[in-house]
Amino acid sequence: MTLPKARAFLPLSLLGGGAHRGTARGENMRFVSVSRLLIGASLPAVALSGCASAPSGPQLPPASFVSTQEGPGEEYVIGPLDDLTIFVWRNPELGAKVQVRPDGRITTPLITDMPAVGKTPKMLADDIKLALSQYIENPLVSVIVNNFSGTFSQQVRIVGATEKPASIPYRANMTLLDAMIAVGGLSEFAAGNRARLVRFDKNSGKQKEYRVRLNDLLKRGDTKANVMLAPGDVIIIPESMF
Repeated sequence: MTLPKARAFLPLSLLGGGAHRGTARGENMRFVSVSRLLIGASLPAVALSGCASAPSGPQLPPASFVSTQEGPGEEYVIGPLDDLTIFVWRNPELGAKVQVRPDGRITTPLITDMPAVGKTPKMLADDIKLALSQYIENPLVSVIVNNFSGTFSQQVRIVGATEKPASIPYRANMTLLDAMIAVGGLSEFAAGNRARLVRFDKNSGKQKEYRVRLNDLLKRGDTKANVMLAPGDVIIIPESMF
């Protein structure tokens, strides 16, 4: 009598375990691949949205291109490298044409190293008058500014993606358009609508930032994007990412 051959049976847990692990591994690999595809596809969209969106922030009120009521600005403050003419009535030998030194002082006949920076022309004339009173009686002094540089607090600085970044003297009733004309407009890769205007608020003693829309102003002719400037303003223009 021939006995039937014995069959070897493996536990189901062992047979199913390998198959289960193989299936799980395949599913994990497919999940990783799909995740990478989704992430890769979403990155350009995120970059585009980041570049296209303009930063939020307070904006200044619009200014007209031609002011209907123009008035004098703040009193001019003498700065380094300003060219001055000092006139002393009836005593021309005590007058002089001088340039303010980088250290902010001037030297004239009978007066040595007088501080000039930070003073208005009238204030400087009064100080010279007081100094000359030691030598002549009741001197009449006038100070004329011939070439203006001004202090940094009276300049408008435009930096970043512009054709020629510069620091320009502030003029009464100056607008954003005037400043951009002075520096030749935006560069090729400028992100004009992401530009910022930094201004020192004298009332609060703090620095404030405002959003300015240079693309809208210069390329689309949006009159509402033009704003009034103030002495000491800094305009920062970033470049686009691509």
